This record gives sequence, structure tokens and C-alpha cells, in this order.
Amino acid sequence: MTHLDIRLVGIGTGSLSHITLEGVQALRDAALILVPHKGQDKDDLAEIRYQIIAATGTKAAVAHFEYPQRDPALPYQERVALWHDEIARRWQATIAQARIEGPVALLVWGDPSLYDSTLRIAARLHPTPSVRVVPGITAIQALTAAHAIPLNTVDGPVQITTGRRLRASGMPADQDTVVVMLDGQCSFRHLDTSGLHIWWGAYLGSDHQILLDGPLHDTSDQIVKTRSAARDRHGWIMDSYLLRRV
Repeated sequence: MTHLDIRLVGIGTGSLSHITLEGVQALRDAALILVPHKGQDKDDLAEIRYQIIAATGTKAAVAHFEYPQRDPALPYQERVALWHDEIARRWQATIAQARIEGPVALLVWGDPSLYDSTLRIAARLHPTPSVRVVPGITAIQALTAAHAIPLNTVDGPVQITTGRRLRASGMPADQDTVVVMLDGQCSFRHLDTSGLHIWWGAYLGSDHQILLDGPLHDTSDQIVKTRSAARDRHGWIMDSYLLRRV
């Protein structure tokens, strides 16, 4: 395989307006765009990517690949590493089958640098590609903008973490503001709710956007029920939330 030029283009949280002008140009300059298919219950995720591609007016060829599943029987770090290996193999095979010379682009939800492994997957390709990252609107930006709140308190730090970490360690004692991502288990339910306020959002920036906020003690159950119903309705959900001591 000849030298690979990979463009990772952040596309925000699913809104057509979340891709930057730089991202639009990167897709127009691409020779090939890869689109993952994650199963019938997540067809909307691929469709959003196709809509963005069409809206840019790019002439690039588009090829899809089937997204692999992680093996839940393996330890967490091992199953993630093997999953990334398999995704890289599928990228490589799809690119080879396309037989198209020129830049290859992938559309990445949010920002490729923030709790996303696309850069780690790209590093597994052979030969090692040149990689250009075009950042998009992050889920954090979309969340705080939707709720019209500042991310930080005055002179205050912010910790960004995952639901898995929150379940394991709880609300950090030395942090007033914590943003939680990748939390399919509503880990806030396991916290001491005293003095905590939550701002939660799903499908941020899209026509399906849902926002809830309030004292965690009063809002927790409503978020759990709303999230479950929305996931059943759409077949998928992407959400995040901010916790703050008040």
C-alpha cells in the first residue's frame, strides 16, 4: 500500500452546523471517505454522516465498513486494544479494496482528541500514515451552550472523566465541576447527591435534543427514565452531563 494521508474531521454531536468550514474543505479535498456501519439499530448514526457528506458537496468516493463488537468477556484494557486492532484492519481492508489514491477522510463525532480513539486506531495502520486532525464542536461545548452555563466557576478547575471512573471513584473530593462522558449506566445514581447540581443533555444540537437540569437528588430518576425512553425510541443515544457543587 502506498503512503496514506488520513484526515480526521470532527463533526460535533450530530448537527449539520457543528462541522467547521475547515472540516467542510477537508471532506471536499478527500479522495475517499470511510463510513462505519454499526448495525441496524444504529442506522441513524451512519445516515447523519451521509447527510453531512452530501451537504459539503464533496466529490469523494464513499465506502462503508462494518464496525466490530468488543468482547465483554475480556478485561477492559485488553478488549479495547483488540477492538482497536480490528477496526484498524477493517479500515485498511476498505481502503485497499477502494483502490483510490489520495486523502482518506473519516467523520468523527465530537473532537478527535477528547475521549475518542480514532487517533489511536490511525496509528495502527501500516505503513504509518500522515494524520491531519480537524477539530469539531465538542460534546462539552454543545452541552454548556445548550444550557447557557459557563463550564467553570470563577478561577475554578474542571475535571473531565467517564462514567466508568465515576462509578469507581465517586465525585472527586477536590473538584467542584466534573464533566462526565461515555456513561451508559447513569453513574450519577451512585453518588452522594448532597449539594450537587446536574446539567444533562442528549442528541445535543440536533432536532432530537433533550435537556434536563436541577439538583441531582430531584433530577436523577427523571434523567434515567428520559434516557431509557429516548434510547428505545431512536435505537441509540449520545449524552453527557456536568456535575457541580453549589
